[in-house]
Amino acid sequence: MYTTLISVTQLQTLLGTNQPCMVFDCSFELMEPEAGERQYQQTHIAGAVRADLDRHLSAAKSATDAASGGRHPLPSRESFAAWLNSLGFDNRMQAVVYDRQGGNYCGRLWWMLKWAGHEAVAMLDGGLQAWQAGGGACGSGTATSDAKARSGLGFALSAARAVLASTETVASNLGRPLQNLIDARGAPRFRGEVEPLDPVAGHIPGALNRPFGLNFDADGKFKPAAQLKTEFEALLAGRDPASVVHHCGSGVSAVPNIIAMEVAGLGRAALYAGSWSEWCSDPKRPVAQG
Repeated sequence: MYTTLISVTQLQTLLGTNQPCMVFDCSFELMEPEAGERQYQQTHIAGAVRADLDRHLSAAKSATDAASGGRHPLPSRESFAAWLNSLGFDNRMQAVVYDRQGGNYCGRLWWMLKWAGHEAVAMLDGGLQAWQAGGGACGSGTATSDAKARSGLGFALSAARAVLASTETVASNLGRPLQNLIDARGAPRFRGEVEPLDPVAGHIPGALNRPFGLNFDADGKFKPAAQLKTEFEALLAGRDPASVVHHCGSGVSAVPNIIAMEVAGLGRAALYAGSWSEWCSDPKRPVAQG
């Protein structure tokens, strides 16, 4: 079972076995939402199914059962499970997620599967670029999974394996040592110097800043575990890793920080999925800059 990262070689070996597996292409472009679908249609890992941030991994704006707020609200666990069932995904399967945007988007599905109780999910280290560089087989057009014909078992929710923090929880624990916030946005947005997406610039008071891209080497793969541990311990400066709650702009790019901490042996920290976009939607909530 792969639970954090999977290498190109490991995935190639896995796909050559009879172990049930489903690969998800999560490519997306925030400023051009339809681009991810075009990228997928042009080329993807052979057999990979599409997982679109807006259409599959976020609740509709009209949804009454969303599990979080913000620009990309989480669907309910029940709605998410229904989508997995429509693909033929079942509880026996190893899930592998990837994108071609430096791990920015596929972590969302990694986290959601954990939240749905499914531990066997891993991010492809290095994404599509690493797969292509390693000679992995690719396809184009729309891949149709034969999982339904093979399985018939379906996906059933179980106890969550990831912690979802609500706005109320974050607000009530603000400034208390039992909660330490880490913001994955770029430093200029964190400091409030620019804000291209949300109506208010700045960050949640007391939050630490670690842009999610710091987790990767120049080749787009995660840094070694020891290096990640050193970097996070330096950022936390003695704070308890178990107290960490990760967030970003809308709960998507925070996940590479969650995965990096886990790879580093620091445990699985919580996610504030509503993130800055939900926090700043209420003018009564405090805002920090600088």
